[in-house]
Amino acid sequence: MNNKFTSSNSQTDWERLDKMTDEEIDFSDCPEITPEMLDKAVVRRGFPNSQIKTEVTLSIDSDVWEWFQSQGRGYQTQINYLLRSYMESHQ
Repeated sequence: MNNKFTSSNSQTDWERLDKMTDEEIDFSDCPEITPEMLDKAVVRRGFPNSQIKTEVTLSIDSDVWEWFQSQGRGYQTQINYLLRSYMESHQ
């Protein structure tokens, strides 16, 4: 790892940026997030547990289970997140 000191002399024109309005900012390389993008979002490990977990036995279609497992580490957390989202949207 390189611990070489980096210069604090920024080449960014901060004064010009501070004066910019939201309309002047170019977001062309940063597209808006669509619902379709969120459908493909991946839940990552490391979020704090907000609830005490209950272990259950659940019968689901084999292809559904295999698909979640194929997503890799954290697939059970992802299933829990999706169930929670469904529950909250139907309350």
